[in-house]
Amino acid sequence: MMLAQLFLSFLQVGAFSVGGGYAAMPLIQAQVVERFGWLTMAEFTNLITIAEMTPGPIAINAATFVGLRIGGVAGALIATFGCILPSLILVSLLSWVYARFRSGQAMQTVLSLLRPVVVALITSAALDILFTAVSAIRPLSPDSFSLDWMNAALFGGALLLLRRWKANPIAVMAGCGGMYLLFTALTGGMA
Repeated sequence: MMLAQLFLSFLQVGAFSVGGGYAAMPLIQAQVVERFGWLTMAEFTNLITIAEMTPGPIAINAATFVGLRIGGVAGALIATFGCILPSLILVSLLSWVYARFRSGQAMQTVLSLLRPVVVALITSAALDILFTAVSAIRPLSPDSFSLDWMNAALFGGALLLLRRWKANPIAVMAGCGGMYLLFTALTGGMA
């Protein structure tokens, strides 16, 4: 039963995540955190970090990670297959339709209508992750919010380094991790 739930959950994610992996994050969150409770929000944030650091599409990496955690190797295979199956079918169909009707106005209208939806999905996922990352309360409650100043400072510094000075993202991640470990060691684990 668990494997069937994994397959159907990630089949839905694969079918409705228009716009790529980041657009799939709210859908994955809705399935694995809110609907089935397979992960907490803090674990989901860690999942995103791991899925982004590993090679491959983020949604497929997330499906593999959740499947492995919930159902072992069989769960990983089933969740990953559920996630990619809609894409296999839809891309085959859409490539035929696009090749046939690419210059038509209807096709251009559909594509222009999807852009704002994708931006909204990505923004929603980014805000959820941001609030979880800088919240001192675990799990994050909608009724209360307390800022974790260390995480907020690391976020602000990393954002500044990446956007203004175009720093190497790997160096920024390593630096933030090192600074957090140093701060935690100096404050006796109070971070």
